[in-house]
Amino acid sequence: MTMPTTDVKIDELSNEVASTKQLVVQKFGGSSVSDAEGIKRVAQRVVDAQKAGNEVVVVVSAMGDTTDELLDLAAQVTDSAPAREMDMLLSAGERISMALLAMAINKFGASAQSFTGSQAGMITDGIHGKARIIDVDPHRIRTALDKGHIAIVAGFQGMSRTTHEITTLGRGGSDTTAVALAAALEADVCEIYTDVDGIYTADPRVVSTAQKIDRISSEEMLELAASGAKILHLRCVEYARRFGVPLHVRSSFSQKEGTWVIPGAEEKFTIEEGVALEQPIISGVAHDRSEAKVTVVGVPDIPGKAAAIFQVIADAHSNIDMIVQNVSTHGTGRTDISFTLPIVEGADALTALRAAEGKIGFESIEYNENVGKLSLIGAGMRSHPGVSATFFKALSDAGINIDMISTSEIRISVVTSADALDDAVRAIHAAFELDGDSEATVYGGTGR
Repeated sequence: MTMPTTDVKIDELSNEVASTKQLVVQKFGGSSVSDAEGIKRVAQRVVDAQKAGNEVVVVVSAMGDTTDELLDLAAQVTDSAPAREMDMLLSAGERISMALLAMAINKFGASAQSFTGSQAGMITDGIHGKARIIDVDPHRIRTALDKGHIAIVAGFQGMSRTTHEITTLGRGGSDTTAVALAAALEADVCEIYTDVDGIYTADPRVVSTAQKIDRISSEEMLELAASGAKILHLRCVEYARRFGVPLHVRSSFSQKEGTWVIPGAEEKFTIEEGVALEQPIISGVAHDRSEAKVTVVGVPDIPGKAAAIFQVIADAHSNIDMIVQNVSTHGTGRTDISFTLPIVEGADALTALRAAEGKIGFESIEYNENVGKLSLIGAGMRSHPGVSATFFKALSDAGINIDMISTSEIRISVVTSADALDDAVRAIHAAFELDGDSEATVYGGTGR
């Protein structure tokens, strides 16, 4: 297996970003701007980047746990908030961050202007709560940069092209905002700042001896993100890969080199003849507590019933992850179909399925939120035998029971009890000799 990169090319890009004028998009997460001191620290870093001769665009998340707190407030007011009003509420968190950061930057002697998602030209579809970007028109950002300003953009939000309503992009949407702007502005790099020094072989909050990965392919990063790694949002990685945007994931609390996510389409990352490109078998272990397991019991085992079930789920705008269909019970003509989906989409999916019970003809529905997903990722897995044997033996030795299994060429995923998830992650991390000699540093944040 070869990667579309070389150490030489990565180092050249890193040095280029540091030493020549670049258009840099920087994204700071909630833990980086969690309080006034954090905002001032970020402001100083942004000002330093401009003083180095760069044009700088900054995308910010809401402060700390602001989004969770707003969700809690809404839940105290009503259990059926209109989706439009939820977007109006949740988009306020990022607007607070952008305005405060612009003020801090101006205090440090630089000139900054803040923009909401709609002002920044983030055009989306009309689905509230999980809108998708369909166009980016950053002319106001480009004008601000041409006038010497630092542009501060509220992440996570945009405006519907059809309804002109404020929309939000879903959790992790600020990452996607940053990459979309970087692509539209043809930025040289998109820096994603967080509360750890880069991408690790596992969540350092769970595995303290996890090791930082210096560089990783977008293919592997896509699997990590899809499997629950919180460091980058899946849509962000997809967008970066599609448009060839180099991502540099690093900490806002240190000056250390982070992790480069290598986009296959980026011309700067080319294969050079004679350079060894072998990569490790395993890139990392990811886990996810945000999914629920649904089992549709007693489905008629005839063609078209599975399609009908998943069409109902699709019409409810719910995303399916893992799917398992059991063998039909002998003599009954019925089977069970299990799948996982985000917990936040569970209620809508269950309501839609129950409404279709008579049409589909299943017997009952079982719903379980006490599950967790564990995934092992590595592009080298496809050419190394024995990975599955090591994986399942480690879980067996740790006494971990498995509910569901899903695989791809570079990933093995299992669903197990949420209570056993942390132990499962540590067991797999150790089994594949990913533990480092020192503990990873987590500078702040809760991982929420």
